[in-house]
Amino acid sequence: MSLMLEEALNAPERLRGQLTRNQTVLRELGDRLRAEPPTGAVTVARGSSDHAASYLAYLCMQTRGIPVASLPPSLSTLSRTPWRLAGQLSIAISQSGQSPDLVASQEALKQGGATTIALVNTPESPLGQASDLEVPLFAGEEKSVAATKSFLATLSAGAQLMAHWNESAMLLGALNELPDRLTDAAAQDWSPAVEALKDADRLMVIGRGTGLGIAQEAALKFKETCAIQAEPFSGAEVKHGPMALIEPGYPVLVFAPPGAEQQGLLELAEWLESVGAKVLLAADDRVAKRHLTLTSAGHEALEPLSVIQSFYPMVARLAEARGIDPDQPRHLRKVTCTL
Repeated sequence: MSLMLEEALNAPERLRGQLTRNQTVLRELGDRLRAEPPTGAVTVARGSSDHAASYLAYLCMQTRGIPVASLPPSLSTLSRTPWRLAGQLSIAISQSGQSPDLVASQEALKQGGATTIALVNTPESPLGQASDLEVPLFAGEEKSVAATKSFLATLSAGAQLMAHWNESAMLLGALNELPDRLTDAAAQDWSPAVEALKDADRLMVIGRGTGLGIAQEAALKFKETCAIQAEPFSGAEVKHGPMALIEPGYPVLVFAPPGAEQQGLLELAEWLESVGAKVLLAADDRVAKRHLTLTSAGHEALEPLSVIQSFYPMVARLAEARGIDPDQPRHLRKVTCTL
């Protein structure tokens, strides 16, 4: 078993511990954010962490009605932008908390008046020390270069933060059940995707809403572990240009979990099949035409976690089917330092 697969399968137990250990700090943070509501928020992250930030940003905008923007670190490190962020929130996300560009960005945003929070898997990291509050992810040491359990831990921490901020008893209740549901999600048989994609050299991954960040993460994993040129798109954007790429046999993975976006994604999948695309539709058991099974996460906000939990074991096995070691992606290292 590859380290990537082992760590992906270990994610539910890691989340079980995280949800308990972070309950107090995130409840207190939620109280603080309600007492002093930010007028906006920014996120600072790269790679898988930026995809997790996309998920958290959508949840925040959807439930709090404030804008959330992803800031390129180069604005702080290279352009020396004079930030004016009084009354706003800055959330930095990192596995290691060591990358100089993230640390410098968080310091600049704090100097510009933002309240700064860091979601970090390595406690007492430089990024955590540069922030007003460090929220540990408790994913445990992640040895595989390709992030899995730390990504899921970031999504879980973001959902728990929003649950406390919004005082959502329903979401908090669903979070308590999440580890067991993710264990079931990890056991889903996605072997049809391995068979369909083992010879692919390009691929489109489609999601929408909170699922867009999951599509982005899946596309990255296809690139780094399987050497497939995978590109992510929102289901709402495919008809604005990307659909011109579709030709007979073109593989398209569509994530369509329950939620407001599902119907449009199902209609898109049907159209893609009508023009000859090789569609892999991941959906719940209410969808008769699905190709890949999804486990209910118990709450619409948590469905993306179930999707990616089922995806990770599949992509680790796909890499091996293509003769690639998913633990040793070409040219990549676990900690990336940029400015």
